[in-house]
Amino acid sequence: MPRLVIAAPHSGSGKTTVASLLCLAFRERGLAVQPFKLGPDYLDPTHLTRAARRQARNLDTFLLPRARVPELFARAAQDVALSIVEGVMGLYDGRDPLSDEHSTADLARLLGARVVLVLDAHGMARTAAAVAAGLRDFGRREGEAGTDIAGVILNRVGSPRHAELCAAALAQVGLSTFGYVLRDGALHLPSRHLGLLSAEQASWAEEDARRAAGTLDLDALLAAAHAPALPVPPAPQAAPTRVRIAYAHDEAFHFYYPDALDELRLAGADLVPFSPLRDAGLPRGVGGLLLGGGYPEAHAAELSANTSMRAAVRAFAASGRPLVGECGGLMYLSETLEDVSGAVWEMCGVVPYRTRMLPKVTLGYRDALTLHASPLAPAGAALRGHEFHHSVLTHAPTRPAYRWTAPDGQVLEEGYARGNVLASYLHLHLGADPALARRLVAACAAPSTSA
Repeated sequence: MPRLVIAAPHSGSGKTTVASLLCLAFRERGLAVQPFKLGPDYLDPTHLTRAARRQARNLDTFLLPRARVPELFARAAQDVALSIVEGVMGLYDGRDPLSDEHSTADLARLLGARVVLVLDAHGMARTAAAVAAGLRDFGRREGEAGTDIAGVILNRVGSPRHAELCAAALAQVGLSTFGYVLRDGALHLPSRHLGLLSAEQASWAEEDARRAAGTLDLDALLAAAHAPALPVPPAPQAAPTRVRIAYAHDEAFHFYYPDALDELRLAGADLVPFSPLRDAGLPRGVGGLLLGGGYPEAHAAELSANTSMRAAVRAFAASGRPLVGECGGLMYLSETLEDVSGAVWEMCGVVPYRTRMLPKVTLGYRDALTLHASPLAPAGAALRGHEFHHSVLTHAPTRPAYRWTAPDGQVLEEGYARGNVLASYLHLHLGADPALARRLVAACAAPSTSA
């Protein structure tokens, strides 16, 4: 089960670009490559997926129980030649500055995988060795398990000669160089307010990627990827199909974890995609409705103009069948959405809230307590999730779904939970606990009653 973790000293070093280049280069060698992304990110995985032509999966040591992470990894990686795991932020950055917990280094140790550092070498040569050696030696500090850094890929170098200078300095401190990527505007992945654009919205051309990957030492990387085998859990037994569940999937809504969707299928769901942007109504014969996150604010005019779909969603909610909206889904289910220009757009009106876009971002992991029973969990359940959004409610929630304590000690309540409807800014990972998926499928399969 060969595997490599791609890390860096800080965000913006080019991890996504380099990890994607590796996926493409190894795939073009005829190798099956399984990509993974550490953390709750929904966008970087789209670039990895496109490069590998294999669905990237999220590994998150906060959202998922610790023992579940290597289990999900092994399940997806068991039949491939190589797994590429893209890290998050800097190598040792996790939930707090005093611990490696939930960091890229933490995940590498959990998976027994070696680390390849991506260094943005622009404007440095010998200093590249100081940075890389510092990261290696920090991982060897007393009382720590250590971080196995296999070597370095130099990114955004100015010329082959520049790469030679950096590699010579790295060799002096005992670190291998696995090649380099030249500074090239054609490889730039543009960003928007929630991070990178998805691969469907923006990506580099494959001919540019092939050229850029030509300076990477794939043989040495493949040799460095050898690692102890991980136990592969028995294939889970899927329940018989019990219910069709519609889930929104288009440019406005596409934030779903593949492992979470798999859990729903294992629990007996037949998942049916639909487009709130283009479809006139919901798929026929569905017992539940999922509205994931995405960019409803970027498509507010089109969503508002599709009055037949909005009416169908309202009617579905009124039928008593389960309806779950996360983040962008909450915004779509609300009464109105105010975009960054101040324009106000009519939404579905299922949830008696209004949302407004703001320049600032709300983000972070949450240890949440459910305040009311919902299709996903009973009242009083402890759930872990994360927030990442620029919109806010225009008033305090009147029927909050969750309560949690912020890092500053403030107790916050968020979302909407009433009967069959659950809507929240909180992103959950159903792969964390199969019981969540089973509860939702059971609720969707139950006979509906009018609200």
